[in-house]
Amino acid sequence: MTVLRAWLAITSQWSAVFCQHRTLLRAQRQALGALLCLGRSTLSRIIWTTGREQKSWSGEYFLHSRAHWNPQALFEPILREALPYCPGRLVGVAVDDTRLKKTGRSIPHAQYHRDPLSPPFHVNLIWALRFLQASVLLPLHRSGPFSARGIPIRFEEVPAVKKPGRRASEEDWKLYRQAVKARNLSQRFVQSMAEMRQAFDRAGGQRKLLVVVGDGSFCNRTAFSVIPERVVLIARTRKDARLCFRAPEGGRCFYSKDKFTPEQVRQDETIPGQTTKLFYAGKHRKVRYKEVSSALWQGGARKRLLRLFVIAPTPYRKRKTSKLYYHRPAFLLTTLLAGSGRQLLQMYFDRWQIEVNHRDEKDTLGVGQAQMWNPISVPKQPALVVASYPALLLAALKAFGPDRGESYAKLPRWRTSAKRPSCLDLCTILRNEAHQNPALVQTLDFQISSSQLVRAAAA
Repeated sequence: MTVLRAWLAITSQWSAVFCQHRTLLRAQRQALGALLCLGRSTLSRIIWTTGREQKSWSGEYFLHSRAHWNPQALFEPILREALPYCPGRLVGVAVDDTRLKKTGRSIPHAQYHRDPLSPPFHVNLIWALRFLQASVLLPLHRSGPFSARGIPIRFEEVPAVKKPGRRASEEDWKLYRQAVKARNLSQRFVQSMAEMRQAFDRAGGQRKLLVVVGDGSFCNRTAFSVIPERVVLIARTRKDARLCFRAPEGGRCFYSKDKFTPEQVRQDETIPGQTTKLFYAGKHRKVRYKEVSSALWQGGARKRLLRLFVIAPTPYRKRKTSKLYYHRPAFLLTTLLAGSGRQLLQMYFDRWQIEVNHRDEKDTLGVGQAQMWNPISVPKQPALVVASYPALLLAALKAFGPDRGESYAKLPRWRTSAKRPSCLDLCTILRNEAHQNPALVQTLDFQISSSQLVRAAAA
């Protein structure tokens, strides 16, 4: 089994997404070209990488603008392939939003957004598209000293509502405020949870309990008010959130008048602390935390009972001889009242893998670099490239396992601790296998050569 053969077997299941076989081949060809492309991943360079620079390009662009297919349906075969790597009843799914930077002023839905990399003392703005991504977390650390792997299973555009102009009437502003409440990121997140639950059921995970892990942007009244059945939400909350317990029975009040905050729980010495071992930063490490059950968040979750986790600051050193520093404490709220707290905390620590997905997609694969102006093409082309990425991760797991073995290129002298392959390693393996097995890629009408890749990168 090679990575290329496994990747072709996974993407061939996209046949149910497209109504014609030639459209399926075109989608597979573009997805493979995006993984093998050198340099900036514009659509023209992807076409050049596939060896079709002297043929008509219209069909390649029509794949996104005229062909009728659902981009989220590309991830259903990937979810079926990923479920066997998730033992146990609880399955973690990390959710986060990301921005794809743009430069053109004619790109639909592109707006100014806050730059997440801006310093805390000065907010910067970027012209970008906003997408919501979900990645199922494969607990590979159960089988060896490997970090968990995030496998993207959703990538959908979530545009912000455009503000009315200066001369807009009061009626326009009223409609705008209504649209903001109905079409914001939290509302789209709630709908995505229901759609993911249905996708898991179709993939054979009816008995799995979906644990959705989010950051502070999903810890609000909208997200906690509507949670589908067999779905659990765990999100990071503020340290000054006002929590309470149920009022004593016999009275008219539901909420107790005695309020407390997560920060007060952290500083309260009467609440016993617990210690567990979690896998992060390459090995199992001790983590201290406190737990408070059956808490109520009147302003956020209303009458839904919650479970509070307070993670103590984690010590670390910048160098072996430097002084001891501490990370900030973390405060988590979850709707799962029973069960192992260690498993929930491990999923929260594994949530970092979705940030790794964002980095691989943008830096290595160039998601968002294609120049598309058609309103239908703008959300579909990035989703196709993102769908090719988890297919590559699963193909590598099938071919070589989670370890970075001898099949990969030797690491440089300054990198000696890599225990799993990076996205760049997998793209290099895929590129070499495509050169060594040209008959496999020719089934997609894909012509590959070293000079072809160099000319495409220089175009």
